[in-house]
Amino acid sequence: MRRLLSLSLLLAALTMSAVVKPGVEVLRDGGFKELQGKRVGLVTNPSGIDNSLKSTVDILNEAPGVKLVALFGPEHGVRGNAHAGDAVGDAVDPKTGIKMYSLFGKTHKPTAEMLKGIDVLVYDIQDVGCRSYTFYATMGVCMEACAENGVEFMVLDRPNPLGGNKVEGNLVEDGYFSFVSKYAIPYLYGLTPGELARYLNGEGIIKGKAKLTVIPMEGWRRDMKFRDTGMPWVLPSPQIPTPECAFFYPLSGILGELYIFNTGIGYTLPFQLFAASWIDADSLAMRMNALNLPGLKFRPINVKPFFALSVAVDKSLQEVHGVQIYITDPDKANLTLTQFYFLQVVHEMYPEVKIFEQNAKRYAMFDKVCGTKEIRERFIKRYKVEDIKDYFNKDAEKFKMRSARYYLYNAGSSFMPLP
Repeated sequence: MRRLLSLSLLLAALTMSAVVKPGVEVLRDGGFKELQGKRVGLVTNPSGIDNSLKSTVDILNEAPGVKLVALFGPEHGVRGNAHAGDAVGDAVDPKTGIKMYSLFGKTHKPTAEMLKGIDVLVYDIQDVGCRSYTFYATMGVCMEACAENGVEFMVLDRPNPLGGNKVEGNLVEDGYFSFVSKYAIPYLYGLTPGELARYLNGEGIIKGKAKLTVIPMEGWRRDMKFRDTGMPWVLPSPQIPTPECAFFYPLSGILGELYIFNTGIGYTLPFQLFAASWIDADSLAMRMNALNLPGLKFRPINVKPFFALSVAVDKSLQEVHGVQIYITDPDKANLTLTQFYFLQVVHEMYPEVKIFEQNAKRYAMFDKVCGTKEIRERFIKRYKVEDIKDYFNKDAEKFKMRSARYYLYNAGSSFMPLP
């Protein structure tokens, strides 16, 4: 009894500490009126929860007047039991008995057969606000499938953990679209899932025009980081265990595609390291701090990873040396360019190391994540960030201005109704 009471108190404390209601709670508080009498499909994963940690699967399955008939899982699956990049098969949810379709196996896009008998497809996933993180791509292709098959599409909105103001990077260019760069948006796009859905639909970026409904949050402002919301965090994928990891993911994720450096995957600091077995940690930390990069600090670190991301990265799991990254002011820090400053410094320290030539097979993925080959080709001429800075930043302000018309929230009030 005491254990049950403690759990009840914990859930009550979680709910009381939250100052932001996710879209699923707003939908429930409104009596599910937008879904009444409809057969519903749900795209979700373990991060689709209310503020008391109840799954959106269970909320919709129990909702009066709503018939939940199918579940759709993105990368990592509906229940989050698959690793990054692993294909996921169709199955039946053991708790509800509802059919689960994989959107990260034979297809990334719901087929007409999967959508048969569904009136509205609902999307509820916590994203991280970065273009190479594939959940937004799943959302986009689901919208396309719904447009093609006459099915309504609904987004239950959630915070962008980076806030709603951080936009970094160039748009994806022709020839470099992939599931890690699915649409022509910056690397960090500064929109909630609902706002991004409105942008993709309104700008004609997706194929077709979806009948889109967004259930907005209550209490969220653009200047809020995830910790400001008081909401519980459920890791949307295995290497994003805390909301802070959402800031580190764009800071080192592109670099990680080279399979040369350890970025903390395999240790307790995912995406928070720049390290290799041949680097002098103290010298690297001193040189990185000497750059005086706004909002960032670096300390030397020497660690032995517990596991390797891939056999191609590290067969022996030897000790690596480098820096741990501290973000002291996320609003001032240019997260994405930080990894290129690291490459610049490492080249200065070890000019004999041919960084990009070590694994030329990874060029294609590196360029896809960057959304262009221009970043790599311009950078490797001199290994200077100044050679890519203008190109990298060229689209950010224009995107910010264009996407602002699709905002659902602003800095001063939690909800900003727009047509």
